[in-house]
Amino acid sequence: MSTNDNEAPATWLSQDAHDRLQAELDELIANRPVIAAEINARREEGDLRENGGYHAAREEQGKAEGRILYLKELLRTAKVGEAPTADAVSPGMVVTIYFDDDPDDTDTFLLGSREIASTTDLTVYSPESALGKAILGGKAGQHCTYTAPSGADIKVTIVKFEPFSG
Repeated sequence: MSTNDNEAPATWLSQDAHDRLQAELDELIANRPVIAAEINARREEGDLRENGGYHAAREEQGKAEGRILYLKELLRTAKVGEAPTADAVSPGMVVTIYFDDDPDDTDTFLLGSREIASTTDLTVYSPESALGKAILGGKAGQHCTYTAPSGADIKVTIVKFEPFSG
């Protein structure tokens, strides 16, 4: 599997997470006629400039359509099943790190998509986050530095990583 800079890391989803997202997508698509009917009903109330119900229904439609597009693309490109074992940190891994040369200040988290967050109690960091980018491809014992949103440079050391089992 070759990776170039333009290619986003694969999103790994458990079968349960995939099924849950597919059900959400199906429900959103099935709800399209209901939203359209609401918009038509509100449109018939008169002046659209002062019709809060109409604008609210249009906003709801926009959010629903945006979520439909997002879910279609996510489900089209996601890898479903167990994340592959790897000799370096990659999406779908549970990673343990420690901060600033202090082996007692550890954090264990899942490197993956926010869509899987509801299926685990672990904190989930995106591979596109500052921390995610810093550790991606790293190995146990490797030191990495990333810049926090505050502008501070934060040094972490990768302790261990393993595939997320759900």
